[in-house]
Amino acid sequence: MVTNASDATATDATSTASTASASTGDGAAARPRERTPGGVITDEGIARLRARIGIPEPHTAPPHYLRPGTDTFRIVARCYGDDNPLWCDPDHATASVWGGPIAPPPLVGGDTLIGEDEVTRVPDELRDLMKGDPLRGVHAFYSAASREWWAPLRPNLRVRRRNALVGVFDKKSEFAGRAVHEWLGQVFMDETGTPLCGQYRLMVRTERTRSRERGKYSKIEIRPYTDEQIAEIEAQYAAEPGMRRGAEPRYWEDVQVGDPVGPMVKGPLTVTDMVCWHVGMGMGLYGVAALRLGAQNRGRIPNFYFRDELNVPDVHQRVHWDTELAKKIGNPTTYDYGRMRETWLIHLCTDWMGDDAWLWKLRCEFRRFNYVGDTQWLRGTVVRKYLAEGDRPAVDLEISATNQRGELTTPGTATILLPSRSHGPVRLPDPPGGRGNLQNTLDAIVERFREQEQHEQQEQESAQGQAR
Repeated sequence: MVTNASDATATDATSTASTASASTGDGAAARPRERTPGGVITDEGIARLRARIGIPEPHTAPPHYLRPGTDTFRIVARCYGDDNPLWCDPDHATASVWGGPIAPPPLVGGDTLIGEDEVTRVPDELRDLMKGDPLRGVHAFYSAASREWWAPLRPNLRVRRRNALVGVFDKKSEFAGRAVHEWLGQVFMDETGTPLCGQYRLMVRTERTRSRERGKYSKIEIRPYTDEQIAEIEAQYAAEPGMRRGAEPRYWEDVQVGDPVGPMVKGPLTVTDMVCWHVGMGMGLYGVAALRLGAQNRGRIPNFYFRDELNVPDVHQRVHWDTELAKKIGNPTTYDYGRMRETWLIHLCTDWMGDDAWLWKLRCEFRRFNYVGDTQWLRGTVVRKYLAEGDRPAVDLEISATNQRGELTTPGTATILLPSRSHGPVRLPDPPGGRGNLQNTLDAIVERFREQEQHEQQEQESAQGQAR
């Protein structure tokens, strides 16, 4: 997948020093990047970036939950509007194939949600290599997210994590010349040595000038809703609990290509929704905190803060709930986090598939803003039915979020393993690199991205040859 970065949106955290770029990424999406006007992508910069692939480095913030239990499962699920009892009700969950509550998929990974770093410092011999940004001054857009889950997280287990750059793709971009796709990876394992999941964030680096951003979103109009429109949304909300598959297995044999998934509605988005989001998800990568703890954090990362009209320091992340600040960077109003819509698409999948199925993979692109006042309609379609590796009954879905203006904001795909009458209960996927060693997992992920890059290069060379 190649994201159209002209429609992708920059992580708010990556634009903290200048607040000059658009954003739908969350504060946990990427570290702040040093910015200078006119940043250029060079062969030397790409080579230095590639030299970092696979080298673990500490995450910049500790996990929000050290030993997540069923209360954590419930709080995180509710923060994105999910009240599935599988996550937190032992009486319900014991009857499932899992034999008890399991964590909702957004919790398993989730940037700063869980995972204590196995690697707590960069070795001295690698510090020069890992210092600074090899593409300093080049814009960074949090463009897409890809996740895979290999095993459920059970209650009250500690989780380990490794973080590394896993892929660097040198690409040509029609709208901005040269571009680099920078894939940042995290892999997670519980204290029993069971690999849980991998998540990968695509940062698209472009040489696009800031001036081309100006006014891009100024003509967007958030119109008031009619009573009839609100009634339609409320009716959909009322219908959704009955649409959740729950304890009734969705057997592979009963699913056909073309079957619809959903719909599900999320919105109209309010600042209250984002407050509830932060209750479950925490404040993200940059350690945003209150009062004295906030002052300490300002000393650690001063460029993440600005002075408001009263000369009071506050976080640039405030663009998500401060209309005037959002307007200063060219938006008509405040807006969501890309991660929010990712969790919403996960919710769409888990409600459809039922308790005894397994969400294996999900990938989505963040193409447009989701403004306060916008409503996202989530839908999906079964596009493939097959036996995955190891004769595991599987289906692929195309999924999407589309706003009330008919704009596709978040396209994606998902792969789900389903129970089968002939093949039996779901068998969990094999984790890359085997069990018990996160470095092996990380190495296997790096190799996968390397093979993907080689494949894309071969396809590009073949297309160029045919064009001649």
